[in-house]
Amino acid sequence: MFQHTRPAELDPLGGADPWAEFRVGAPAERLRLLRELRDGSVPVILNAPDGAALPSQIWAVDTAQSRLNFSTDGLEGLLPRLIDADEAVAVAYLQSVKLQFDLHGFTLVRGAQASALQCALPSEIYRFQRRSAYRVRPPERHAPTARLRHPALPEMALALRIIDISIGGCALWLPHDVPPLRAGTRLGELAVALDAETRFACPAVLQHVSALGGGDAARGTRLGCEWGALPGSAERVLQRWIDRTQQQRRRLTL
Repeated sequence: MFQHTRPAELDPLGGADPWAEFRVGAPAERLRLLRELRDGSVPVILNAPDGAALPSQIWAVDTAQSRLNFSTDGLEGLLPRLIDADEAVAVAYLQSVKLQFDLHGFTLVRGAQASALQCALPSEIYRFQRRSAYRVRPPERHAPTARLRHPALPEMALALRIIDISIGGCALWLPHDVPPLRAGTRLGELAVALDAETRFACPAVLQHVSALGGGDAARGTRLGCEWGALPGSAERVLQRWIDRTQQQRRRLTL
């Protein structure tokens, strides 16, 4: 009986639920968010238990059958891993909001014109603000850089300008003449140089790709990256640099 009547802010054992404030409780609101992802063709990253990250989009929200339909374009070789696992964590971004939800019951439905990856509608969706951490936008003339190997071309070494950076991730500028990258790509280890004395290394995942406008920036794209397991030493170095940069900007403003 308690499971049917417990308040949203309590967990199944009756204790305080730390995720309650992030949970989208109303079914109508969950459907609205899923349809917004569908209507905007928003990239959705399907993260399998074995570490595979599959970029896709929601094709249809079938309320009659309680099913979601995902695009399978470019995923043919990865689909068996997801279907065998029969579970995934989906991550998508709506402007300043990060959405995360568990998915189960995957099946591949083949049609005459196209195929679709189906699963059950999520029973819970969590909503997080993406920019809860202070983000620093360094001046271009002193821009930090991130060095990495192109995931599709390991022989290609890249040194990308950091557009902005926070304790949760960074945005990189990808020039127009570099082979493009897709959302969901694991970038491997980034060697980040914030200045001559401040450096650290950390893995990252490419969460979203968008065009840049205006001036020379129109000749490239913006890569929104999320840090992987940020080592404690790297987190301290990054936080000190962000705090110092924030203080400098305040002094300049005054």
